[in-house]
This record gives sequence, C-alpha cells and structure tokens, in this order.
Amino acid sequence: MRTRYRVFTGALIVLLGAGLAAVGVITHRVEGHDLDAAGVRLHYTDEGQGEPVLLLHGFAVNSDLNWRLPGITAALARQFRVIALDLRGHGLSGKPHAPGQYGLEMVRDVPRLLDHLQLEKVHLVGYSLGGFVALKAAALYPRRLRDLTLIGAGWERPENSAFLHALDAFADALEAGRAIGPLIAGLGPGQPSPGLVHTAVNKVMTGFFSDKAALAALTRSLPALTLTEQALRSVSVPVCGIVGSRDPLRASAEAMRGQVPDFTLVLLEGAGHITAAGRSETRKVLENFLKTGQCGY
Repeated sequence: MRTRYRVFTGALIVLLGAGLAAVGVITHRVEGHDLDAAGVRLHYTDEGQGEPVLLLHGFAVNSDLNWRLPGITAALARQFRVIALDLRGHGLSGKPHAPGQYGLEMVRDVPRLLDHLQLEKVHLVGYSLGGFVALKAAALYPRRLRDLTLIGAGWERPENSAFLHALDAFADALEAGRAIGPLIAGLGPGQPSPGLVHTAVNKVMTGFFSDKAALAALTRSLPALTLTEQALRSVSVPVCGIVGSRDPLRASAEAMRGQVPDFTLVLLEGAGHITAAGRSETRKVLENFLKTGQCGY
C-alpha cells in the first residue's frame, strides 16, 4: 500500500512540475523576432549555427511549448540554425479572425519567412497541424526544402467527409466561446482515442490561452491543406515520418507509404500523439535524419 502511495505521489509531483513548466513557457516566452507576412505579424526565434531547420508547431500551442519544453530546440541548436515559428493564430503571432487568412496563407508563410531570412532552402519539420502545413509546403514549394520531417502527422484524403464535418463542429464550439478537445478526435470510428492528457491539454490551451475566434477561423480553413493523391505523389523531397503507435494519426502517417517516392516511417511503440515530441527516440531520429538523410536511429 505504501509503495503504491509513493508511486502515485511521485507521478503527481512529476505531472505538477511539468504543468508548472508548461505554464511558464506559455506566459514567459523567449524573445524573438517579427516579420510582416502580407499584413499579419509573425513571431519566430532564431538560434544556433549551421544548416537551417524550420520548426512548425501543433494546434493551439506555440513554438516554445512544442519544441523548447521537450528539449528539441536546444538539442538541434548544438548543430543547426534552428528557426521556430509561431504559426499565425498562435502564440505571439497575429491572430486574424477570417478563415481566408489561414489555410494556404499558413503555407505561404514558409517561403515568406525564408525570403525574409534570405534562405534558399531549409530542413522543414512539422508536428501535427504544423506537419500538415509542412506537407502542403513540400508539394507547393519543393525547391525551398532540403527535406521534410513529419511528427504526429500524415495524409488525410480530401474526401474524408467525416473529418471535415467534425471541423465545422469544432469551429462552432470555439465561436461559441467553448474550449475544445483534440481535432483528431473527429477522424472517425476505428481510430485510437486521443487520450486523457491530450484532451486535457487541448481543453486548457483552447479554453484559457488562445484566441478562440482565431482558432475557429483556422479550423474552418483546414480543408485547404489537404492534398490529392496525385499531389502527394509529386512530393519530391525525402520525407521522414515519426508517429506513436497509439497516435490517432498513425493511419494518416501509414497512408503515405507507397505514395511519396522517398518516405520512411518510424513507429514509436507506446507513444501517443502528444507524448511523441518528448520522447528521446524522436530527437534521435530527427537529428540522425537531418545529419545523414537516414530516417531511423
């Protein structure tokens, strides 16, 4: 009984510590730089030296929470120039309330930022929502990318009407001022559950730390990020996929096999959607791919 109590107490302390650290990252951001992207202010950080790596975070968080807190920013900055963007609608970037300011505009922000920094090409890394933005960028701007890494992301068919219908429901809830759970909960039956931690994080972030109208507009724009099968097959850069075995987007990642000419998928056993970014294996696979072009340990 005492042993179970100690284990429970220890786990609670770890969770509380992680929660406090996350709140600190949300409320006390690392100072960065701004860029005017067709009238919308974008915030980004730029650190380290070497080949440039551009990081795109997930829905309802920010670049520090997604990349710095798990240690990915610091690990990569030892060998690369690491640029981490707050996607429009998030963090310290501008938050327009019109759906037309998201969708493809989020994708166009990639070459806008590269032009601003006078960079011809980057290693592009996207997690979750950032992964879908990054995949669309790989289809539209392949000459601006050295390669692409997708973490907890993949390919959803444009005809996935169940997911598109769910997006409207999520946007309606946000416009009504309510917090929402993970968007991937709308993928339809047969998918793994997002899990309690992922659901709780989304509820907290959308309920207390986000502009709900901006996220609603972004959510309505997401169909513009889909790719046809022909467009997916046109992706010409090497792609490394990293996904947890318990991630609801595992099927989306696996759907890219046989479609993208140069695609390798690494499955993280036991990892869910939100825990993959913090796994040491993720950092190892990512660093190895960026250094050697080999997607694996």
